[in-house]
Amino acid sequence: MTTVNEEVQPRIDFDAEASGFSRAMAHLDQAATKELDKVDFDIRLRELIRIRASQLNGCAYCIDMHTKDARAAGEAEQRIYALPAWRETPFFTAPERAALALTESVTLMPQTHVPAADFAQAAEQFSAAELGALVSLIVTINAWNAIGVTTRTWLPGSYQP
Repeated sequence: MTTVNEEVQPRIDFDAEASGFSRAMAHLDQAATKELDKVDFDIRLRELIRIRASQLNGCAYCIDMHTKDARAAGEAEQRIYALPAWRETPFFTAPERAALALTESVTLMPQTHVPAADFAQAAEQFSAAELGALVSLIVTINAWNAIGVTTRTWLPGSYQP
C-alpha cells in the first residue's frame, strides 16, 4: 500500500515493453473520439465521464490528465469536485446524469452487471449513435485505466495539455 511519503514509481514502461498494444490502444482511443465527434458529443461531458471512471478505478494519472482537459474545455471546478457525489448535487443535467450512471455501471460491471435501468435511462437521453459513442468512450477509458493502474507507466503530474 502506498503511503503519503512513498514515491510512486512506474512498474514497467508499458509503451516500450508492449509497443504494439500501446499503439493499438491509441488507435482505439482515436476510434472512440471519431465516434464522439461524429455525433457532436459534448467535450466537457466526455471529460467528466473519463474523470469519473478514473476515480472509480483509482487511476491517478488519468484523473490528473482529464481534470486538466476538462478545465481546458471550460468545465466548472465545482462540477469536477462534485463528481464523486454527483447523484447528491443539482449540478448535472438529465443527460449528464444518465451518462454518469452508465459510466459507473460499466466501470463496476463485475458488481453491477450494467442494470437494464441504467442502460434504459441513457437510451432515453441519447440517440442510438450517441449511445454507441458513449459506450465506446467508457470502454476505452476503462482500458486505459487498467493499464495505468497495473503498470503505473504514466505518473500523475507528468501530463501537460
